Amino acid sequence: MNSPMIRRALTASGRGLTLFALTIAEVLAFSWAVVTIALLSGGLGVFLLPEAIGKVRVVAGLARRRAADWSGVEIPEPYLPEPAFQSGFIGRIEKCRWLLTDPATRRDLLWCLTDPVVGGFLALLPAALLVYGLEGIAMPAIWGSFHQYGFHDWYTGIPVIGWITAGLCVPVGVGFLVLGVRVGPGLLNSHARWTRGLLAPTPKSELALRVRHLTETRADAVDTQAAELRRIERDLHDGAQARLVAMGMSLGAIEHLLERDPEKARLLLAEARQASAKALNELRDLVRGIHPPVLADRGLGDAVKALALDNPLSVEVTAELGGRLDPPVESAAYFAIAEMLANATKHSGAHRVWIDLRHHDSLLRMTVTDDGNGGASLSGGTGLRGIERRIGTFDGILALNSPVGGPTTVTMELPCVLSSPRTSSS
Repeated sequence: MNSPMIRRALTASGRGLTLFALTIAEVLAFSWAVVTIALLSGGLGVFLLPEAIGKVRVVAGLARRRAADWSGVEIPEPYLPEPAFQSGFIGRIEKCRWLLTDPATRRDLLWCLTDPVVGGFLALLPAALLVYGLEGIAMPAIWGSFHQYGFHDWYTGIPVIGWITAGLCVPVGVGFLVLGVRVGPGLLNSHARWTRGLLAPTPKSELALRVRHLTETRADAVDTQAAELRRIERDLHDGAQARLVAMGMSLGAIEHLLERDPEKARLLLAEARQASAKALNELRDLVRGIHPPVLADRGLGDAVKALALDNPLSVEVTAELGGRLDPPVESAAYFAIAEMLANATKHSGAHRVWIDLRHHDSLLRMTVTDDGNGGASLSGGTGLRGIERRIGTFDGILALNSPVGGPTTVTMELPCVLSSPRTSSS
């Protein structure tokens, strides 16, 4: 056995003891919930039940987080958003009925009832194997110290009545110790899978949650599209359209001045030419804001590299895509990264930015890291929530790590496939 294995076994034992301690909270939460359900007939439970079920959900949520953090077993929350209830006593009755008919509530209560037995055994076993093994190894010393007081014991079927039988316990204890070191982390993973079996959403709940997610992302997509159309309309009205109208008026004036005052007509013609150039540049900027030509021609990798060249910060781009993505996904990814660069430029105080783009197992992973001041948050008004909504339309997720003092790392993942061979050197 090497030291990393021993460290993992000790870690699993400590975490198992923590999970075993959590069963006490499970028993208390379950008992309180059962009592409040019994009090419903007298009316008092109507006021107590929502809080009691809330405590059960808090304990269940803690178990889900432990399974994810300690064993890598992700367990999504199965709870649907709370509907609107009437006010007063009738509303409380409606809320209690909604809680009691929710399948997630029944599964949480079943977990609180059974986990102290099944989960508690799995959680306690890693530490128990190590302690029991150490007891066997120490049995000769224990017997030697206490046999004069009438000490006798049984260890795994061995009656400890003398030095020989006490010595026989040593290799058995070594076996239990080795077993604990080898299977301890696996037992912790078994506990996490057991927790997922009861606390994960049912297929019906998953479908309901999926419908809710699609409804939210569809609404976000509609809002984003409407805002984009308003921006295009505003840019056209205030920019290119105004310049084209002014240019038309100038051309009309030139038409009248061409014979009477050629010199003034020549000046107006020069102004019209400048206005047409500005209008053309504004139209190009507008088109680039809708769908940049470099994105359509060269793909996401080269488009992001073009963004990096135009950015005042030092931006390093690594792109390993191996092909082209579907145009809607490319566009969403491009503008998400563009917004991230804008945030880094305006708010982070950074000097350098690193962008990493990779596609693997039908998943596009985009990581943007800056050496700025940190302290960013999804609720900080820096556009991160808008980026999350943009990629959420494609079932994408955004993770933020931004401790105060930096650095800030934003990881975005979009499920997608490559639709064509690579067309650029990125």
